[in-house]
Formats: sequence, structure tokens, C-alpha cells
Amino acid sequence: MTSSPPAIDQQITFLYTQDLEATTPFYEEVLRLKPVLEHTQCRVYRVTRDSFLGICFARAGRYVEPKGVVYTFVTSDVDGWHQWLSGHNLPELGQVKKGEVTHAFFVRDPNGYILEFQSFVTPEWPPVDR
Repeated sequence: MTSSPPAIDQQITFLYTQDLEATTPFYEEVLRLKPVLEHTQCRVYRVTRDSFLGICFARAGRYVEPKGVVYTFVTSDVDGWHQWLSGHNLPELGQVKKGEVTHAFFVRDPNGYILEFQSFVTPEWPPVDR
């Protein structure tokens, strides 16, 4: 047995929808995420170099359950994202708030999932590793 677990190379989070075709324009045209894998039941988008977001049809055993879920995009330009999204007439776009730890706002996707655009203003948060 080794002294440490194997490496985790990438990360993907899946969110579910009852209507993939109605959800796709939000992620591709508004957020401008690029699909890296497309199936009839699922689209997977690259968010960063090594992180991905999958939007999939809620087949048996999967649920569209936005309660309790917040998907956060960490960005150095929270205000720029807010301005961009403000131009898309989204019904639930929150105001930008700057606190002691974060600078952020929230918006809902077409399925009711809360998306957060956030930067950290505390030095404890690790910098982007490029």
C-alpha cells in the first residue's frame, strides 16, 4: 500500500434537466461555455482547464433538484460577468455584493439551479495555478 492516494486529474459536476434543448442556449449562448462532449442526453462543458460542467437529461434515478445546490464560477472579473449577464434579460440576476471574504453575485439557470460568480478577497484563497 502506498502512503498517499492516486492523483485526481480532472473534476466534473453534473446538473440535471427535464429539457436539455431548452437549457443548452443558456450555457452555450449566454455563458458561452464550449461543449467538449455532446450526446443526445448530455452535454459536458469545459469551465477551466481541468474542470467541467455536465448538463444532462434527468433519466430514471436522476433528479432536477436545485434546492441546496450552488455551482460557483471563480473569476477575477465578477463585475464584468454581472455586466455581461445584465445584458441578457435574466429573470433572477442578483446584485453584486462585496464582503470580507468574497465579491460575488447569484443567478439562476433555466432549471432553477443557483449559479454564483465569485472572487475571493481574502489572502487565504489559493491563487490560480496556470
